[in-house]
Amino acid sequence: MESVHAIKQRFGIIGDDPKLNRSIEKAIQVAPTDISVLVTGESGVGKESIPRIIHSLSHRKHNKYIAVNCGAIPEGTIDSELFGHEKGAFTGATSTRSGYFEEADGGTIFLDEVGELPLPTQVRLLRVLENGEFLKVGSSKTQKTDVRIVAATNVKMFDAIQKERFREDLYYRLSTVEINLPPLRDRKNDIHLLFRKFASDFANKYKMPTIRLDDDAVNVLLKFRWSGNIRQLRNVAEQISVLEQTRQISAEKLRAYLPDTGSNLPAVVGQTKKSESDFSSEREILYKVLFDMKSDLNDLKKLTLELMENGNNASVKEENKSLIKKIYSEDDSDAYESAEDITEVLQLPEESVVSNSQIADKYHFAEDVEEEETLSLQEKELELIEKSLERHSGKRKAAAKELGISERTLYRKIKQYDL
Repeated sequence: MESVHAIKQRFGIIGDDPKLNRSIEKAIQVAPTDISVLVTGESGVGKESIPRIIHSLSHRKHNKYIAVNCGAIPEGTIDSELFGHEKGAFTGATSTRSGYFEEADGGTIFLDEVGELPLPTQVRLLRVLENGEFLKVGSSKTQKTDVRIVAATNVKMFDAIQKERFREDLYYRLSTVEINLPPLRDRKNDIHLLFRKFASDFANKYKMPTIRLDDDAVNVLLKFRWSGNIRQLRNVAEQISVLEQTRQISAEKLRAYLPDTGSNLPAVVGQTKKSESDFSSEREILYKVLFDMKSDLNDLKKLTLELMENGNNASVKEENKSLIKKIYSEDDSDAYESAEDITEVLQLPEESVVSNSQIADKYHFAEDVEEEETLSLQEKELELIEKSLERHSGKRKAAAKELGISERTLYRKIKQYDL
């Protein structure tokens, strides 16, 4: 068995952090077996190195190694890419095609960004993991494959499982062994070492002297958060190598290449981006509140209109009566419990308000009176609609505008009264 140091030299892995060494040790230990491995860690930490180590140290090393970026394949074609398809299976399938699982038979498949797989594809993948079987798209013939699956993701899998974006059973089949790579900010002693390696590589590539950091610049380098990890560090080293004329880099020059986004601040624990399901839930709550408000407004309109029709609000201005009649267009429900509510909304004089007991007796406990009043209102509503339609020669849009209601509401009333 090769040592960790030998493996790092062989695959160009820079650093001597204990967490990094432990991850490489685990990869070396599981390589001779066929168990599935899940590599986790933030974007840019170098997760792609672990599957190559596992494949090169396994008995499958002389067979194919295929790396697939699941997040880069469109959802509509990913099943075809992974499992193949039959001729005529879908529009554009002009010939039979082998998928990655068929091509990699006897070898290793690396599924990068496996957390981005759509749920139907997750079901197909679970079947491969359980019994090595798969179906091509458009085929009913089961095929066998013997592949070693190594997956990687920067998604928090338990959060994805709770939000039903990833199957729990698939997660446990993929993560028989889980290898986590630490972020660059947790490998402080490796940051400057990596930067020097990248600076040397770019100096050779662009045929120019190697850049060097002074002591203050090194301190800035170590204190920066590096949210993009090794990938971000490499990009910064390349930019400085190409753009700077002087090869000695000060702290001020280095800061000019670091994004000023507050990334030096500690990370906020537990802060997550809202999902579509979260927004959907908020919309449902908002709709419920709006419907409740609409119901309350209808209650207010009913009680106000009935008080006016019975002469209890003689002091209400005629224009206010007309306005209330225009906005009254929905089906009535139970009346408001307090007449003071109406006074507050319409700014009616207090002497025009009947007592709460009168309202309660009239609208809540006298079913025969309520039915009579409702019938009277319906007749008046019918009369207004008929007159308006007649005045506008049956044009619903003009009639609805005059009545102060929507055309859709008017159409419903026409059907209701069989006009």
